[in-house]
Amino acid sequence: MQLHLSPSMRSITISSTTNGNGFVDLMKIKVAARHISYRTLFHTILILAFLLPFVFILTALVTLEGVNKCSSLDCLGRRFGPKLLGRDDSGRLVRDIHKILSQVNTEDIPPGLKLPESFSQLVSDMKGNQYDAKTFAFMLKAMMEKLEREIREAKFAELMNKHFAASSIPKGIHCLSLRLTDEYSSNAHARKQLPPPELLPLLSDNSYYHFVLSTDNILAASVVVSSTVQSSSKPEKIVFHVITDKKTYAGMHSWFALNPVSPAIVEVKGVHQFDWLTRENVPVLEAIESHNGIRNYYHGNHVAGTNLSETTPRTFASKLQARSPKYISLLNHLRIYLPELFPNLDKVVFLDDDVVVQWDLTPLWEIDLEGKVNGAVETCRGEDEWVMSKRFQTYFNFSHPLIVQNLNPEECAWAYGMNIFDLHTWRRTNIRDTYHSWLKENLKSNLTLWKLGTLPPALIAFKGHVHPIDSNWHMLGLGYQNKTNIEILKNAAVIHYNGQSKPWLPIGFEHLRPFWTKHVNYSNDFIRNCHILES
Repeated sequence: MQLHLSPSMRSITISSTTNGNGFVDLMKIKVAARHISYRTLFHTILILAFLLPFVFILTALVTLEGVNKCSSLDCLGRRFGPKLLGRDDSGRLVRDIHKILSQVNTEDIPPGLKLPESFSQLVSDMKGNQYDAKTFAFMLKAMMEKLEREIREAKFAELMNKHFAASSIPKGIHCLSLRLTDEYSSNAHARKQLPPPELLPLLSDNSYYHFVLSTDNILAASVVVSSTVQSSSKPEKIVFHVITDKKTYAGMHSWFALNPVSPAIVEVKGVHQFDWLTRENVPVLEAIESHNGIRNYYHGNHVAGTNLSETTPRTFASKLQARSPKYISLLNHLRIYLPELFPNLDKVVFLDDDVVVQWDLTPLWEIDLEGKVNGAVETCRGEDEWVMSKRFQTYFNFSHPLIVQNLNPEECAWAYGMNIFDLHTWRRTNIRDTYHSWLKENLKSNLTLWKLGTLPPALIAFKGHVHPIDSNWHMLGLGYQNKTNIEILKNAAVIHYNGQSKPWLPIGFEHLRPFWTKHVNYSNDFIRNCHILES
């Protein structure tokens, strides 16, 4: 590197030799024609002496980085100017990457592209094969799409396994039923009359608070009954009518005979003990249980006919829930026959077997239903947008002309699970006939009107006969909403584990299960011997 002063002192040139090919100008300063004082020249030389070390360092960096082809000041300025001025040129790199990714996003992945099994293998392949930016982007796209497919398949597999778990009977609960059935045959105390003969008149006394529970789950029934009695301010005025099927009757009777909930009264009856429940009176339900198409729908291949690539996991979960075998059980349809099953009662509260009662429910009898039949919580408005966003369009197929002609998709739905029924008013309506009529229409249409259990025909049958009650009476979603608000839950009169994640199943939500398990008597010999353990 050399400094040249022209004889006239009008220019100063800084030069550097490159590969023995002569001099290359790095900087040339022209001085005006006017006379320059030696003081000015001296100051100029001092400034240049200060800059020369930096120029030397930059030149050395260029050489060390292997870009010594940069042989002009303009080139050096483009390379080092932004850094000297404190600017970051990474934005340009980001724009280039974005351009490549956008281009790859619109193109198909090249056939035969071999994907690495891990990120470390990807890095190794990049070093060995020296991928260009576009090939690398294709690699990333293919790997992410593969990962998305695997996650999606795993999610659907999880939902299927959860569906099978929800439809099964836990070993402990099955054991409990068998042991209690055996006890019924060998222990006279387990067979004693429920209720005692002297209390039989109270079963039709309308001054008492009558609850109806229909279930084949003994453990669940015990929780519903005990939580209701414990929460009541007038337990001595409570009468429970527990209805079960023939195979569970002996075990259910044994449980309540050996574990009374005094001072409340409990009656246990099997469906075979109701004279009114004949094939002539319930022909549609007989058809449902024997129809091959129905049985295939609820017990067949749940994935057949479903395009998983176009179905969201939430939609698929809803379809699986709609295929629960319980929906073709007579026990699940019994509530539509309450006026006939209890001809002497005027008003009852019907409870599902997956609820827990936390408040005194006797004030329900004081609610003025204003001439309506069904006091229920509406499910189209509320804090939880998932649980409380149900309208008719949620349950019905509005592409079917029969549905379009008769129903409004925006009409608010209501909940089963905790309902106050005015049986006296009900008997003056055609609710049951309407229910049967629409069940027949759905059978004729090959289940194309709706596919979600017993609520849809009830929504139609009770149309115009529902009186909305405060939502605090009935909180839903504990069987499928993992993010349930605990504070609202604690203040609800009845909490409902509707959905697949029942509290007695291994798939139940751990943080919601204690509200149910606290009503299970784990010291009971039958429960201990069946290894039903508190979680």
